[in-house]
Amino acid sequence: MVKTSDERNAPPSAYSQYSRPSSHRYKNAKRGLPFNIMLVGSSGLGRRTFLNTLCERAVVVPEESENFDTAHIAEPMKIQNYTVDIEEDGLRILLNVIDTPGFGDGIDNSDSFKEIQDYLEYQFDEVLEEENRIKRNPKFRDGRVHALLYFITPTGHSLRQLDIELMRNLGNRVNIIPVIGRADGLTVEELKKFKKRIMQDIDHYRIPVYMFPSTEDDDDETVEENNELRSSMPFAITGCDEIMDEDNRAIRARVYPWGIVEVDNEDHSDFDRLRYVMLNSHISDLRDITNNIIYENYRTEKLSVEDNENEADAEEALVSA
Repeated sequence: MVKTSDERNAPPSAYSQYSRPSSHRYKNAKRGLPFNIMLVGSSGLGRRTFLNTLCERAVVVPEESENFDTAHIAEPMKIQNYTVDIEEDGLRILLNVIDTPGFGDGIDNSDSFKEIQDYLEYQFDEVLEEENRIKRNPKFRDGRVHALLYFITPTGHSLRQLDIELMRNLGNRVNIIPVIGRADGLTVEELKKFKKRIMQDIDHYRIPVYMFPSTEDDDDETVEENNELRSSMPFAITGCDEIMDEDNRAIRARVYPWGIVEVDNEDHSDFDRLRYVMLNSHISDLRDITNNIIYENYRTEKLSVEDNENEADAEEALVSA
């Protein structure tokens, strides 16, 4: 018997807040901890199903049946926002998800690249402008994106040029976490080889992705956890909106003629591991890197350019005088 996630909850799994001790590196925030993530990837890779599975509710309602007369026409990329209030291990998280439907559907995706980069930099500019105000707005909403989940097509071969260019161009503006969408389309051995090829490409092309860095202050458990997560990259995920009964257990799973793929079973999918990273163990690290490294680098670049432009204008004014 199959039920929707709204009708019945699946039991906790290995990375669940109920079966593991808290790994939050933030103190409990009563007003809620803002956390912004962006989902980028070609159509058909399960971004929206992933979002519903991540939030354990129907955040994105299925669209009406498509018009087959216009289905072959690629629509321009859109930027859509979804806000979800989540409580994870006693911590209230104000999750803002930015989806990018239409990305990668056209022949030339340069406009999509620019639109995503402009969006990321606009959030930085908003914070910079707020910092420079004499009287700051106490209700200001920080929209800086803390993590970008990039969905890779499960070809089983290697990264496409589209993947390489997107991650290489945006790696200095956001924490990129590569994931393989609809990974259940590959066998265990195919997936293992595919992961290895992707990480080889990331190393070869020097693509700046989030690599779960450890510091001297981290304890042995944290270092071990980061090493384990690093070895799992890119995360191979399978999403599912439905919950089914299996051996008197309620599980989220996809059913195939040859068997089932359990979403929360770490032997079948990295979904639960990724959810643990995003909403528990590394939420503070992703926020801190965004604020202290990525944003500070952008701020320095922006102010340096403005200073150079002001100096050039001043020199031109002196010459004209």
